Amino acid sequence: MSFEYAENAHSTHSAPNTDRDTAMALKIVVAGGFGAGKTTLVGAVSDIRPLRTEETLSEAGQGVDDTAGVARKATSTVAMDFGRITVHAGLTLYLFGTPGQDRFWFLWDELSEGALAAVVLADTRRLEDCFAAVDYFERRRIPFVVAVNCFPGARTYAAHDVSHALDLDRGTPVVLCDARDRDSGKDVLIRTVEYAGRMHTARLLDSVR
Repeated sequence: MSFEYAENAHSTHSAPNTDRDTAMALKIVVAGGFGAGKTTLVGAVSDIRPLRTEETLSEAGQGVDDTAGVARKATSTVAMDFGRITVHAGLTLYLFGTPGQDRFWFLWDELSEGALAAVVLADTRRLEDCFAAVDYFERRRIPFVVAVNCFPGARTYAAHDVSHALDLDRGTPVVLCDARDRDSGKDVLIRTVEYAGRMHTARLLDSVR
């Protein structure tokens, strides 16, 4: 297994910041199907060089990994991706990207422990690949946002069509994004934190009634 730090990060060094000690730090999980863009999203938004655990796809995995629709994909995450982004002064998000293949799902429980919320990346060319992630977070009552990664050349669907196709609970946000674009990814994360805040507040109020 190779652990690498991406070279194209936005910042490789940062000056000491005493405010960082008092900032709110939240954990966000980035999940979704194989090849949906999880590693790309974490790398695009991270303020630090993201930690990646990728292996090159080999002939031995051809009978295991379904690469239909993502035939150009050459590597795969085998443990996790990790990044960090300061959304604004006082709020830092720690991002944990999950592996997409079925055989690595046993890692999801560890990666999701203590998470405020999750982003489920969806690829409309392989929309069924994110069913498992949707089911996972719904069962554990972890708030999540579905982010449709708009790949070049892929058919575009409206948010309500994706919501219907995935049979999402009413109110679960669906947003369109470009996982390669920092601003687009940051918008997804902000929507996720806002939605999680509303959900946790509503559950707290319900518990005291």
